Amino acid sequence: MKFIDEAVITVQSGAGGSGCVSFRREKFIPKGGPDGGDGGRGGDVILVATNRKRTLQHFQYKRDFKAPKGTNGARRQMTGKSGESIKIEVPVGTTIKDAQTGIVLFDLTKNEEHFVVARGGMGGQGNQRFVSSTHRSPRFAQPGMPGEQLVLQLELKLLADIGIIGLPNAGKSTLISVLSSARPKVADYPFTTLTPILGAVSLEGHEPFMLADIPGLIEGAHSGAGLGITFLKHIERTKFLVHLIDASGLDSQNILHSYQLINHELKMYSEELAQKPQIIVLNKLDIPEAHLFAEEFKQQLPDKTVYEISAATKKGVSELKYHLVQFLESFQLSG
Repeated sequence: MKFIDEAVITVQSGAGGSGCVSFRREKFIPKGGPDGGDGGRGGDVILVATNRKRTLQHFQYKRDFKAPKGTNGARRQMTGKSGESIKIEVPVGTTIKDAQTGIVLFDLTKNEEHFVVARGGMGGQGNQRFVSSTHRSPRFAQPGMPGEQLVLQLELKLLADIGIIGLPNAGKSTLISVLSSARPKVADYPFTTLTPILGAVSLEGHEPFMLADIPGLIEGAHSGAGLGITFLKHIERTKFLVHLIDASGLDSQNILHSYQLINHELKMYSEELAQKPQIIVLNKLDIPEAHLFAEEFKQQLPDKTVYEISAATKKGVSELKYHLVQFLESFQLSG
C-alpha cells in the first residue's frame, strides 16, 4: 500500500571564504613576504535517511535550509575555518528530485544512507599562493566560490504502518477521520470506501504514523469476492492491524462470527498474514445494546486485550491513539 507524500524544499550550501592579502610584519622584518591564508570551504547540505522519520510532515514547518559559509583566510598563512555541513533527516524510501527539471538525483533506500545534494564552495587562495619568481609580492587573493542553491522535490512512497480491517460498516472510515486529518466519505451502506484511505496520525512528543482504512472485507474475499484480493495484498505491507468490529451488530447466537470470518479470510489468503499482530477494537459502544454484546465478546476471548470505543462520539479514541503509538514504537524497537 504505497501512497505518495511530497515536500518541496530549498537548500543552499555555504560559500567559500575569501583568501587573505597579508604580508609578514615582525620586528626586524618590516617588509616580509606575503603570508595571506586561504579561505575556508563552505558547508555542504546532506540528506540522510533515517528510520526515526516516517513521513515528510516536518517540512511543513521548515522548508529553507542554508549551510554556513567558510570564514576568510588570515595573516600568518592561517586558513579560514570551514563552514559546518548541515544534515537534513528524511524517511527511508525518499526520492530526491530537482524540482525544476524533474530529474531524480538520488534514492535513499537504507537507514543512515546519505547524499550530498549541494556542495559547499571552495575557499579562495591567499596571496601567499601566488608568489612566483616574477611576482614576489602579489597584492591580490581569490574570493571564495559561491555555494549551490537547489529547489528539491522530495517524494516518499509511504507504506502504511497500521491497517484497519473489518466488515463493511464496522466504522473504519469514521475511526480514521477522528484519529487523523483524513476526511473519507462516510455513509451507512456497504463499500462506501472503494479505495484505501490514508491518514497521518499525530500525538505530541511522538513521530507521526500512517494509518490506512482498508475497504471492507467480506466472506470469500480471499478468492476475490467483494473488493477481495485487490486490498488483501496491501495488508501484508502494514506492521500490524487494527481489527475493528461493530459491537452493536454482533450475532448473539455466535458472538465471534464477524471476528472469526475476517481472520478466516486472512488465513485463506496467507498464513503469514493471519499471524500478523492485531489489536481488537469494538466500535459503536454509544449504541445501548452494544455493551451487552461487548461483554460477551470479551468473555469468549479472555486471553485477548479488547478496546472499546465509539468513533462517532470519540469516546475512548484518545486512549486508543495512545495505545497505537505505544504499540507501534515497541514493535519497532523489537524489530
